[in-house]
Amino acid sequence: MTGEILFLAHRVPFPPNRGDKIRSHHVLRHLATLAPVHVACFADDEADLAEAGELAALAASHCLVKRSKPLALAGIEAVLKGKPVSLTAFHDRRIAAYVKQVLAQCDITAIYVFSGQMGHYVPADFAGRVICDLVDVDSAKFEAYGRSGKGPMRWVNAREGRLLAAEEARLVGRSSKTLLISAEEAALLRARLSPELACGGAVDVLRNGIDSDYFDPAMVCPEPRLLDFPGPHLIFTGQMDYPPNVAAATRVIERILPAIRKRFPEASFHVVGRSPPESLVERSGGNGVHVWGGVDDMRCWLAGADLALVPLEIARGVQNKVLEAMAMRLAVVLTPGAATGIGAQDAAHFAVGESDAELAERCVALLCDSTWAGDLGHAARRFVIDRLSWPAVLAPLAGLIGFPEPAARHVA
Repeated sequence: MTGEILFLAHRVPFPPNRGDKIRSHHVLRHLATLAPVHVACFADDEADLAEAGELAALAASHCLVKRSKPLALAGIEAVLKGKPVSLTAFHDRRIAAYVKQVLAQCDITAIYVFSGQMGHYVPADFAGRVICDLVDVDSAKFEAYGRSGKGPMRWVNAREGRLLAAEEARLVGRSSKTLLISAEEAALLRARLSPELACGGAVDVLRNGIDSDYFDPAMVCPEPRLLDFPGPHLIFTGQMDYPPNVAAATRVIERILPAIRKRFPEASFHVVGRSPPESLVERSGGNGVHVWGGVDDMRCWLAGADLALVPLEIARGVQNKVLEAMAMRLAVVLTPGAATGIGAQDAAHFAVGESDAELAERCVALLCDSTWAGDLGHAARRFVIDRLSWPAVLAPLAGLIGFPEPAARHVA
């Protein structure tokens, strides 16, 4: 197949500094080696808008729009129209006009949809290949929020989960391939589809990768501010306005760290990532808890830690925070959900625990046995280098989208 590609993303894929942007960034760069790519995406803020130059250097053309519709307005509009809030929040006439123009003026033979929020921009009469990268099953996440929520948000999240499930089924039926981040997520989606869709072979897996050359402990020095504390140092990283990350950090602060400090009284827990809510910030400075917010280089903080603790209770897809810690040769203690899709083995590449007591016990065991912790970290880095590098992970992408792998094509 020849032609050009249209790439639709709910966030600008620059810089690759959070989970969804990391995946979309590497996918976009790989697609740009296959054919000219036209990109339509949203900016969350002025910093995102400032990435227009990076986007222009890579794409044949682009449309970058700041998403300004208030969530409350999107919610009202969604209820009136009977649509998911997620889709309404990411609907913009400028993006729709750009898509229409590109399809009319360019030889677009494939559309890559990154995130289900962007699937509604694909025209029903488009005859080329459509690849829908759902990443994970969003509807299941909102259903979980609905089950655990209280008050009006319980109804809102349950409704969102129900409507998103219908949209996911529609996208599977509309797309040539629907991609999920792991075999577990793919199986979950198939289980929620009709037998005809589930057995049609349209659902496939495109795993997340890791830039192990960048996430290399030999490339950075440990963060001095972290080393100011006597230790041992436990770390949790991520986008800290994301509810599952907030819940995981709170779980450590309230239920896991106190058990660890019974054995290691000077143990400290460091929450590192952008936009922590006040509920976390107000815990900083007491009982070994330190909340740092966004930092310039996450590698320095990982390099200074003794252990990464990732007790996610709601986890969808492969966790970049886990891959980054593993690449940085750091021993990782995590829940089964946080380990999903990585393919590594408990006690060989990381340590798995489910209950608060199990997680605390695994942490204490590793902190007591520096040799095991070191061996675990070395094995973890070797695993991600061998199995989860981005070139290896994205190798099937050309075949999925219907373009031949180029002999040599260079992009900016």
